[in-house]
Amino acid sequence: MSETTEKKLIFSGIQPTGTFTLGNYIGAVRNWGPLQDEYNCIYSIVDMHAITVRQDPAKLRQNTLQAYALLLACGIDPKKSIAFIQSHNPNHAELSWILSCSTQFGELSRMTQFKDKSAKHADDINAGLFTYPVLMAADILAYNADLVPIGADQKQHLELARNIAGRFNQKYGDFFTLPEPFIPKAGARVMSLQDPQKKMSKSDENPNACILILDDKDTIVRKFKRAVTDSESEVCYREGKDGINNLMTIYSVVTGKSLDEITAEFAGKGYGDFKLAVGEAVADHLEPVRTEYARLIEDKAYLKECYTSGAEAAFRITRKTLSKVYRKVGFVDAR
Repeated sequence: MSETTEKKLIFSGIQPTGTFTLGNYIGAVRNWGPLQDEYNCIYSIVDMHAITVRQDPAKLRQNTLQAYALLLACGIDPKKSIAFIQSHNPNHAELSWILSCSTQFGELSRMTQFKDKSAKHADDINAGLFTYPVLMAADILAYNADLVPIGADQKQHLELARNIAGRFNQKYGDFFTLPEPFIPKAGARVMSLQDPQKKMSKSDENPNACILILDDKDTIVRKFKRAVTDSESEVCYREGKDGINNLMTIYSVVTGKSLDEITAEFAGKGYGDFKLAVGEAVADHLEPVRTEYARLIEDKAYLKECYTSGAEAAFRITRKTLSKVYRKVGFVDAR
């Protein structure tokens, strides 16, 4: 990927917390592949973020490699994009310290995800959990990214990155680009199949609430058949029909059909027919991803070649940024 083209630059990262959910896929990952032809794209498996909660080291290594293979299986081409593992580029952590000195305590204490994770992990409310939004800002600002493909629930973190960048620019002169969100118009937020007022999450205690993109077809269809709907029978999108609205959004994304077309398709049919159709459409849509992932995860040498070259390219870009930042804040040149 050329660093000198006029294309805008996109950065996005995803945590290695197990297999991506359908929500991760529809809200973010599915859109990454097509962006590669329009933008300079940089994608990272953000393993440093993952350790803000306790991890089993062997499992984290496994999840990180699986997440990287999944990225490629979902359409990320390492010849078109930079794709790497966050901990392989120390510039992120170094820049995070500088940016933390342009971040206010009150800003971090108001972060919704800090409050949520503190409640879930009350026995381990560590400093990293509190400050990781600054590392997230460093991930983005190290590349002076123009756009960040995010789910709607990540807007607060991106706004913080913009605030940090703006404050740094005020102190030291214009330097950082203020990143803009890239949020897909349809399917940006996929809800739980068992509680459609909550976001779909792999940490849900009910295994039927969440679709994992490596689930086999039978599993996917079974989970959709058990999806919570309502006491009516009409397949239509309107207020008060959270379960059906969620299923219609998913079906629309994987088939390309509009909500009106879906309503017409299932006029006079019951929810059972609709849920079966959604399940089969999702399973068929994800089949190429499952097949490619199975191939890639067996080729460890190829994966290592990709993430090593990706980290080297990422390091070169971010070292230039960090060197300029160090000079701006007044550090003595090392060489």
